[in-house]
Amino acid sequence: MIAGSWAVCYTILMKANDKKTMTLNLTAQEMAVLEELTSAKGLSKTGVMRLALRMLQTVDSKVRMGCKVMVDDEHTHEKRELVFL
Repeated sequence: MIAGSWAVCYTILMKANDKKTMTLNLTAQEMAVLEELTSAKGLSKTGVMRLALRMLQTVDSKVRMGCKVMVDDEHTHEKRELVFL
């Protein structure tokens, strides 16, 4: 294992019964974020990673179609565009 990183194995759903195993090396900070999200969302680490993949796929699809992704601050009503590379 790389110093300061965590190795995490994920099973990613490919088809209904076709699963692949992947090892993911995360820094301590990335692992802390993953654990925080698992707790906040009530999901497993695999569930959070699957959700992140679906969200990125959706956003990427919209950006490729020319859509902008905006966030709206509910207190100030200020709108900002999120830029994805």
